[in-house]
Amino acid sequence: MMEEEELEFVEELEAVLQLTPDVQLAIEQVFPSQDPLDRADFNAVEYINTLFPTEQSLANIDEVVNKIRLKIRRLDDSIRTVVRGQTNVGQDGRQALEEAQKAIQQLFGKIKDIKDKAEKSEQMVKEITRDIKQLDHAKRHLTTSITTLNHLHMLAGGVDSLEAMTRRRQYGEVANLLQGVMNVLEHFHKYMGIPQIRQLSERVKAAQTELGQQILADFEEAFPSQGTKRPGGPSNVLRDACLVANILDPRVKQEIIKKFIKQHLSEYLVLFQENQDVAWLDKIDRRYAWIKRQLVDYEEKYGRMFPREWYMAERIAVEFCHVTRTELAKIMRTRAKEIEVKLLLFAIQRTTNFEGFLAKRFSGCTLTDGTLKKLESPLASTNPFLEDEPAPEMEELAMEKGDVEQPKKPKAPDNPFHGIVSKCFEPHLYVYIESQDKNLGELIDRFVTDFKAQGPPKPNTDEGGAVLPSCADLFVYYKKCMVQCSQLSTGEPMIALTTIFQKYLREYAWKILSGNLPKTTSSGGGLTISSLLKEKEGSEVAKFTLEELCLLCSILSTAEYCLATTQQLEEKLKEKVDISLTERINLTGEMDTFSTVISSSIQLLVQDLDAACDPALTAMSKMQWQNVEHVGDQSPYVTSVILHIKQNVPIIRDNLASTRKYFTQFCIKFANSFIPKFITHLFKCKPISMVGAEQLLLDTHSLKMVLLDLPSIGSQVVRKAPASYTKIVVKGMTRAEMILKVVMAPHEPLVVFVDNYIKLLTDCNTETFQKILDMKGLKRSEQSSMLDLFRQRLPAPPSGPEGSSSLSLLAPTPEQESSRIRKLEKLIKKRL
Repeated sequence: MMEEEELEFVEELEAVLQLTPDVQLAIEQVFPSQDPLDRADFNAVEYINTLFPTEQSLANIDEVVNKIRLKIRRLDDSIRTVVRGQTNVGQDGRQALEEAQKAIQQLFGKIKDIKDKAEKSEQMVKEITRDIKQLDHAKRHLTTSITTLNHLHMLAGGVDSLEAMTRRRQYGEVANLLQGVMNVLEHFHKYMGIPQIRQLSERVKAAQTELGQQILADFEEAFPSQGTKRPGGPSNVLRDACLVANILDPRVKQEIIKKFIKQHLSEYLVLFQENQDVAWLDKIDRRYAWIKRQLVDYEEKYGRMFPREWYMAERIAVEFCHVTRTELAKIMRTRAKEIEVKLLLFAIQRTTNFEGFLAKRFSGCTLTDGTLKKLESPLASTNPFLEDEPAPEMEELAMEKGDVEQPKKPKAPDNPFHGIVSKCFEPHLYVYIESQDKNLGELIDRFVTDFKAQGPPKPNTDEGGAVLPSCADLFVYYKKCMVQCSQLSTGEPMIALTTIFQKYLREYAWKILSGNLPKTTSSGGGLTISSLLKEKEGSEVAKFTLEELCLLCSILSTAEYCLATTQQLEEKLKEKVDISLTERINLTGEMDTFSTVISSSIQLLVQDLDAACDPALTAMSKMQWQNVEHVGDQSPYVTSVILHIKQNVPIIRDNLASTRKYFTQFCIKFANSFIPKFITHLFKCKPISMVGAEQLLLDTHSLKMVLLDLPSIGSQVVRKAPASYTKIVVKGMTRAEMILKVVMAPHEPLVVFVDNYIKLLTDCNTETFQKILDMKGLKRSEQSSMLDLFRQRLPAPPSGPEGSSSLSLLAPTPEQESSRIRKLEKLIKKRL
């Protein structure tokens, strides 16, 4: 029972002494200790095991117990001392608290005394400074009153002086005084409720009104609307009056400007009336010469009368432009039938030159017509059709060289006066468009006549196929038309001109390019070649002559140049036209037309070479391949094919040197045409003996090598053939080789033969299999069983590499077949 009670006491004690981690950490920081007994996680069992690790150490148990007891007694003494020391702490604390409260009461009393003394001091200071504040307010009010009275005196005196100077027309003094009076009057806005102040303000407004009317009357007297100008020129009075007008209501200034400009241009309206001979377009120079003289006269006589910030010279020029545009539009509507292209272009050129003169002379800051925003020159671009006009010969040279992608230097800054007069010509630009339509039609007819007279271009083997000169001439003319039209308008006339361009691009493609393609003999016409070449004494005659081949290449190069330049033309037209109209410019149809010419030219070149090889392939299919006794050099038909390739391809390559991509297309199309035709004739070679098949395999390999070398055949510079072309040749000719290998393989056992066919030829169909059996010369009874077996094994999935190795062509063949194939391989290697 005693032991249980002790255990319960220990558990309760541990529960009471269980401290939080924060408290335990604080104790460790204040009383650091390395004694295991002071640790929060003290374990008695572990501590005893530490003291007595072995049974032998129990011999010292009494000594350890005595040490622990001694330590306990010391702890008890320390606790006792601490407890006794805390006996009188409560009494001492109460005494200290009472002393602190007394000290606080004394401090509070002292603070209250200080506060009372401070209030008394503040009251004393207020009494002392009360009179000083009153004096400060009086001084401020007095200063304001004196300032106001001074301003009032100045205002009253200024108004009296202003009225007197106005009556005496002393505008120089009025200009300075009026500005001062208006500045002083601003200080009295808050005093307008005072009748005297309001009266002075009304007198100032009345003086301003009187000044405005008086100045307008003086200008009317000096520059009457009817009659001649007052002799002696401008006076100093009017110059000072302009300074006063700057201060008055802006409407006074505008009225002065309006009347002066109207009087200044009154002579112009009389001289160039609609019924006058000088008013027509052929004498448009006289209009611009007149205004130039007037501007010089203005600078000499009136340049110093008007302030510089009025920009009177520019205002006169701008008003002249507006009047001229209206008058020209009116007279051109009346005499529209008399407008000719040369006359219209002459008038437009002189007008645009005058607008350029204005841009150099003036800044354009007085332009207020919002419609002019549309008439600004287009932004600088890399347009090869829009170079600097002073050097047209350089433009033509650049066009002839086809330099359509070289960036050009930026144009000059936009002309703010562009279109201010020339816009009146826009409704009549249909005359220009119709003229260009007629000129382009005549140009195309001249191209056709020149081509027939000069004949096809000469063979060119140095720099590639020559582009027809008419092509460069056409686009140079297009460029000239576009530059002229863009200077006249960037709106609907540009769209109309684009339509004309499209029309004659198509006509050029039809009449000059497609119309001059070499014709081939056919029963129904068209471009298909129906007559094949005939073999005569080992040589074959080509369908097209050397001149015809060069013409084909030249037409192809020209069409390629037209295609690229037409694309550039479309981009430049879109740059020149208004942004809202760019979607209406589309030359895709014309570019497709030139692409069609290119395709037709390539197809004719392919058909010519293909037809030249047809007699050789026909001879191959007519040979008695079952009677071939030994494998020799390449067959005569292979030599004939190679001869035609060596004759035609170098000519085509040299004449298409500037358009390599189309030569590559020619090679690809020829390979796609020749190889299937060769395989078709190969199937016609039946029956074939084993030696005949070996000879055909040798011939096929020779043709394969020639075709792989086709792009660079006969050239001193050997270039690697394009990968796309090589892939087509390898795939097609490998199929021909696989066909011959299947033919060479023995047809027994049947299963092995069928499996070899399925493995070597990817197009496993009954028709091809039937043709191979015919090439082997098998009887119909034998073919029937093999066809049945083929149909049975056709659905079977292809076997893996390891499983199919046993089905290889050479593995099951007899010793004799292996010997023949090895001999064939040696012969091929020897030839290579």
